[in-house]
Amino acid sequence: MNALAHDGTAMVGRQLLRVRNNPGLAILTQIMPINMLLFFGYVFGSALAMPGREYRAFLVPGLLAATAAGGVMTGMFQAAQDTHRGVTDRFRALPVSRAAVPLGQAVADLVVTALGTVPLLLVGLAVGWRIEGGPARAAGAVALLLLFRFACTWVGILLGLLSRSEEAAGQLGASTFVLPLLSNAYIPTGDLAGWLRAVAEWNPISAVTAALRDLFGNAPAADGAAWPVAHPVAGTLAWSVALIALCAPLAVRRYARGAG
Repeated sequence: MNALAHDGTAMVGRQLLRVRNNPGLAILTQIMPINMLLFFGYVFGSALAMPGREYRAFLVPGLLAATAAGGVMTGMFQAAQDTHRGVTDRFRALPVSRAAVPLGQAVADLVVTALGTVPLLLVGLAVGWRIEGGPARAAGAVALLLLFRFACTWVGILLGLLSRSEEAAGQLGASTFVLPLLSNAYIPTGDLAGWLRAVAEWNPISAVTAALRDLFGNAPAADGAAWPVAHPVAGTLAWSVALIALCAPLAVRRYARGAG
């Protein structure tokens, strides 16, 4: 355990230096939600039943959840880059805990995400979104958000280690952009067709979005929705724990085995 803590801390430092020296991906993933908030909030808001400021307040939690889900893309790209450039092979040859390298990537991503969430929250406040649920519930919302990001990063790390090339990982990672579109992040799901509503409400992003809206005091949990959306906090915890429990051990095992 001491070896894992020591090696993991070193790997976190290595990943943070990597982000500092090549900040393009981190900047892009943080700027995109702000652009979407400004574009969707002022364009789509006029076409929905909840126009203007009301829609922007509805949208901010959805964008936060979509940003957390972006951990799949960033985790996949970074893991694939290290794998196919021989970095993981060099680490594997060193007396370093096998879990430390993927764990360091996941924790470093969590730190970057926590810092990068602040600008989106500030822009959300500027366009009319408000925290109505009190500081304790707001802190719980942020904690759930970061837990889900941590889970999504492990999914991405596993997929990146399994990828055939950096290009394949980049293409697959980019395709994850569609996942928030099949959720309640941008629009209510109540009027969707039955099968499509079921798909959207069992999407983990929908549970996270509903939990954030509930805890921030923007909207209560929906009546008649699927279980993860009707009980969004429990749904978010269940999805996050399940993804970590499944993907983290598989990612560590894949890292230890190598790309063979």
